[in-house]
Amino acid sequence: MQYGFAIDQRTCIGCHACTVACKTEHEVPLGQFRTWVKYVDSGSFPDTTRSFGVMRCNHCTDAPCVKICPTQALFKRDDGIVDFDSERCIGCKSCMQACPYDAIYIDADTHTAAKCNMCAHRVDEGLEPACVVVCPTHSIWVGDLEDPESGIAKLVATNETAVRTPEQNTGPNVFYLGADRAVLDPLAAPVDDTYLWAKPDAQRLAIAGDVDRDPTTGARTTLNTAHPRPWEWKVVTYLWTKGIGAGALAVALLAHLMGIGLGPVGDYVAPALGLFGAATTGALLVWDLKRPERFLYIFLKSNWTSWLVLGAYVLTVFSGGAILWMLAAALDLGAAMTALAWLGLPVSALMAAYTAFLFGQAEGRDLWQSPLLFWHLLVQAVMVGSGALAIAGLVADLSDAAWEMLAVAFVLSTAGHLLVLAVEYGGRHASRQAAVAAHIVTGGRYARLFWLAAVLPAALAAALGALTWAGLPVGLLAVAGLVVQPALIAYESVFVRAGQDPPLS
Repeated sequence: MQYGFAIDQRTCIGCHACTVACKTEHEVPLGQFRTWVKYVDSGSFPDTTRSFGVMRCNHCTDAPCVKICPTQALFKRDDGIVDFDSERCIGCKSCMQACPYDAIYIDADTHTAAKCNMCAHRVDEGLEPACVVVCPTHSIWVGDLEDPESGIAKLVATNETAVRTPEQNTGPNVFYLGADRAVLDPLAAPVDDTYLWAKPDAQRLAIAGDVDRDPTTGARTTLNTAHPRPWEWKVVTYLWTKGIGAGALAVALLAHLMGIGLGPVGDYVAPALGLFGAATTGALLVWDLKRPERFLYIFLKSNWTSWLVLGAYVLTVFSGGAILWMLAAALDLGAAMTALAWLGLPVSALMAAYTAFLFGQAEGRDLWQSPLLFWHLLVQAVMVGSGALAIAGLVADLSDAAWEMLAVAFVLSTAGHLLVLAVEYGGRHASRQAAVAAHIVTGGRYARLFWLAAVLPAALAAALGALTWAGLPVGLLAVAGLVVQPALIAYESVFVRAGQDPPLS
């Protein structure tokens, strides 16, 4: 059984009755929408046309929002409806990143995720959703798509239909009849400087300059809803704190296994940086929740398919390992330190790079889907972690072998970071959305920040580290270690923002 919608845009008159009925039925706050009507105008006056598109949750067969939700607040019912339980939601906004259709929002009243749930409470009573009942032209159909005798199944089977963003392979269950491609493709009709009755939100205005307009049709969006970025500076900072903590401890563990003594830098500074990274990462993640008082639901109501849950356990185990390493060093337990080093290296790697799997579940953000992201996060962690240890090494009596080891780790990881940047942004991209996001980074409105604040300082730092490796004063490595910290934050700021900028509806 799979409930779904069919929307006949051939008969839709763009009256917004469905939007009003939905907002009334569910008491949706002002300025937020579970269903809305998008307008796209094509051509030039007086030869213009207007197309409509009813936008909403697609009740996907393979719903990415359900996979990523850490507390099972989003779930798929036996009838195929993707519903939500606001009592379990912690407001992490990950579902908004996973949805390729911009269908989920954080309710301004409850501070929890909400979306179209096909009026499940009405369906359970044998009634049709409010939008279906109110539509004056019977343009919205609902029913069991797997029942060949249902009206919606017959309609879909006997007419040419289209779905939004089919390349995401989510199995959307909202089918459009007679919809203009420019309505369904969020990149096909950028906004002008104004809508029909309002000003587009700042994000849509900004992205319009980075999207090519169809020179033949001149299609432009003349009415839509605002969808601001769910994740901002807290997630950017979290990527750095997690990296510096994991990288510093990983370098110390590796040095121990290589028989290179880092003294108090390896015994105490590295695990202290690890604890700092884990603690600040956890604090930032909780701070970013819309319902932070529910953060323990991650552990108490866990969804084990979500990398938010798995990542929380990685942070916990990593923190425990850092404490044990510090204790073993204080008690001079060499055998225990060796055992901890072998166990701690894979945990440190996961601490540094589990975000690659989390971002991979954010299926609405194509820039984040790179297969290189795991390795990129690893080298970034070693880069900022070894850089931090080099700064600490200035006040410790490190051996030449220790300085050489830090220099090698720093130079190779920084070079690896720059190499991944070259591959990621210099090659082809799997989708247009990813290509647009990459263009914003390298040649669009983030280009100056990317080249001058992220790439150039990292290249300079790699050169300074190489000079130390070649025998010049170790102070150059400490300077390099300091330079890469803001450089990585600048890059993560660009990466996180650009990934969320291309519109999804």
